[in-house]
Amino acid sequence: MKLLYNYADKGFWATLIIWFLFTSLAEAGGLYLNEFGTPSMGTAGAGANAWANDASTSFHNAAGMTRLNESQLMLTGGLLYGSFEFDPDPSTPIAGNDGGQAGGPAPLLAAFYVHSLSDDWKLGLNLISVSAAVLDFDDNWTGRYLIQDVSIFTLTLNPSIAYRVNDWLSIGGGVGLLYGKLDETIALQTPFPGDGQVEIDGDDFKFNFNLNALFEINERTRFGLSYASKIEPSFNGDVSISPLSFQAEINAAIVFPQVLRGSIYHQINNRWAVLGTVGWEEWSDFENITLTTARGQQRISKNFDDTWKIAAGIHYKAYDNVLLQFGAAYDSSPIDEPEDRTPDMPLDEQIRLAFGCQYDWSEKINIGGAFTYAFLGDAEIDNSLLVGDFKSNDLYFFAVNVNWKF
Repeated sequence: MKLLYNYADKGFWATLIIWFLFTSLAEAGGLYLNEFGTPSMGTAGAGANAWANDASTSFHNAAGMTRLNESQLMLTGGLLYGSFEFDPDPSTPIAGNDGGQAGGPAPLLAAFYVHSLSDDWKLGLNLISVSAAVLDFDDNWTGRYLIQDVSIFTLTLNPSIAYRVNDWLSIGGGVGLLYGKLDETIALQTPFPGDGQVEIDGDDFKFNFNLNALFEINERTRFGLSYASKIEPSFNGDVSISPLSFQAEINAAIVFPQVLRGSIYHQINNRWAVLGTVGWEEWSDFENITLTTARGQQRISKNFDDTWKIAAGIHYKAYDNVLLQFGAAYDSSPIDEPEDRTPDMPLDEQIRLAFGCQYDWSEKINIGGAFTYAFLGDAEIDNSLLVGDFKSNDLYFFAVNVNWKF
């Protein structure tokens, strides 16, 4: 076990691909994703907590369900493609190649449902899943002692309820039930010729809660507020080391912090509307990763900062049944210093650009689609095992949705 701890001290234990592992926890920026095929994807998330126009409001802001006169069901499907290519600095301490194209495709699937009990009471339910090989660097790349490959599976179920207090205020809330499974491989220096490997697999089931409010100032303007509590999953699993024939149970405890977001939707006229969102995530609460085995406990420090999000979007009604959407978003970096950044989480300041289209097929059916490009920054790394930055650090999202009223 001492050998394992020595390499943990060197930073080999990755941050477990945090921004993917529980992406459906919340839709604000920072380390959480927003792109699950809902119509708000077309504005880069701007106004998502205030628009409240279809069944996806059960996810973005449960209080907005009171604006729906009928029960509604939305199904979404899409594809995420990650492009991650590292550019090692000549001074990087470990010999190896640049890792190649470490990204790839991942399917996105989700369902959102709102059941109308009465004019004032609504029930909601949404289900979101992501399954993918998130990162897959070449085996002999220069950062192999930090990460080689990661694959994940996540499933989130979120029941919610909403109540209209009066003509201008609605409140809501729900519980998020989350399951995540992780498989990860890291190279290991050994006294033997060639590298060894550390293989990690773990899973956990946790829950959090969310509280929401919608303020309808008038028929054209509304504000939405949404809060999600922090969650502290402990990934129980196994770690095995080859060629040492070592295997042990392990627990990795991580903090996913609380999130607060506010959105505005304002309809200028029958054709144009503007949307905006401001969000805050308390990532400074993520101080370390705690590893526990039968031999003891190890804390790996993380120097994260709180993150801020700002997003702005436009709706344009091109025809009575066609809505065009445009949006952009900026997220501050949770990592200030290059020595605190690792290649399994190549995050820096983030910029998103998005556009979408919604089409009223009939009075009961709406179909739409959206595309989002996310630039995750240069993500400079400068530590004892790896020096360089990412020449390609991008995410591409494409998704479609269908919404039924009944």
